[in-house]
Amino acid sequence: MKIKHLVSGMALALSASVLSASAMAGDTIKVGVLHSLSGTMAISETTLKDTVLMMIEEQNKKGGLLGKQLEAVVVDPASNWPLFAEKTRELLTKDEVDVIFGCWTSVSRKSALPVLEELNGLMFYPVQYEGEESSKNVFYTGAAPNQQAVPAVDYLMNDIGVERWVLAGTDYVYPRTTNKILEAYLVAKGVAPEDIMINYTPFGHSDWQSIVSDIKKFGAEGKKTAVVSTINGDANIPFYKELGNQGISAEDIPVVAFSVGEEELSGLDTKPLVGHLAAWNYFQSVESDANTAFIAKWKEFTGNPDRVTNDPMEATYIGFQMWTQAVEKAGSTEVDAVEQAMIGQEAENLTGGMAYMNKNHHLSKPVLIGEIQEDGQLEVVWETEGVVPGDAWSDFLPGSKDLIADWTAPISCGNYNTVTKTCSGQNF
Repeated sequence: MKIKHLVSGMALALSASVLSASAMAGDTIKVGVLHSLSGTMAISETTLKDTVLMMIEEQNKKGGLLGKQLEAVVVDPASNWPLFAEKTRELLTKDEVDVIFGCWTSVSRKSALPVLEELNGLMFYPVQYEGEESSKNVFYTGAAPNQQAVPAVDYLMNDIGVERWVLAGTDYVYPRTTNKILEAYLVAKGVAPEDIMINYTPFGHSDWQSIVSDIKKFGAEGKKTAVVSTINGDANIPFYKELGNQGISAEDIPVVAFSVGEEELSGLDTKPLVGHLAAWNYFQSVESDANTAFIAKWKEFTGNPDRVTNDPMEATYIGFQMWTQAVEKAGSTEVDAVEQAMIGQEAENLTGGMAYMNKNHHLSKPVLIGEIQEDGQLEVVWETEGVVPGDAWSDFLPGSKDLIADWTAPISCGNYNTVTKTCSGQNF
């Protein structure tokens, strides 16, 4: 009898120990941060890691979420694309994070995506991208092509009179797919194929002399020429320097960039770049009470009055606000519940309006075009009248124009064909 009671007591003690460990593990809500802190993309991604940490600190000061504090779990995929998959698996299985904020390049996102879908993780992706994707496990808070690339081309064509086009990008999926969309769009607008020059360079490319020379020659044939740049990471620094070296000004051949913002410009002598353009959904120079407060908060958090803000930071800010609201609405961090609670969420953006999360997991946001100033800031020269809903699938590619994404019942599909009324296999 004593032995029975002893065994029973040991079992109860063991059970209590397991429950205690389980309770301790659940004392915080874990937030994974999946951004490159080294390698070619660190110039852009380190700031996003800091943004997430700032948002976590602020949320914890408000009391956390669901009565728990948030805990950041930061990893460094080191600009190594296969490592993004490995680090995603590590965050979801070893660290058991409830959500991930991460990735910059599309190749890193596509590396993480199969793991997210296999393990039913949830990620917020804060950077402009090429579209042609919608996953149940990802919310895309950066711009789709119809929220950045297409409006930028329209501006160059209609307001500046551009007739010849250089599509210059880093050699990976985002520039190649975006330029495929833009090439089809330009041809549909009546641009002759010989008036479109396309060039790709590897990550970290530094020798731009011959390429810039070719651009200069291409622009010297009597038609107004512009460069549409999808060059990513630290390759932008020698690219812009070489433009200055060869005397190419914004008046001669304007460059509109989709991956250059205040952070990248802060490392450059911007005097030769004055007048060149960037297309985003936010600039630090935008005047609004929300932006003024955000900038002040950022400078205080970093302890650096010279730290700048940029568009992917705003996309991170919007995504984080929406995630906290969705968790509160769902009463849980469980992925399926939060995913459904996310749809229809509204959150204050930094340009003075509201962002809205659509059924396709893309935001409705304004589109802005800014002109580079001597101080490295961008002055808004054009903007949409209201917000533009992000389109997951391009209207200008034959295989995509009939597709929509809708993650609500009864469709619940990332690539629903409106002609055949079927979901085309995978989520993306």
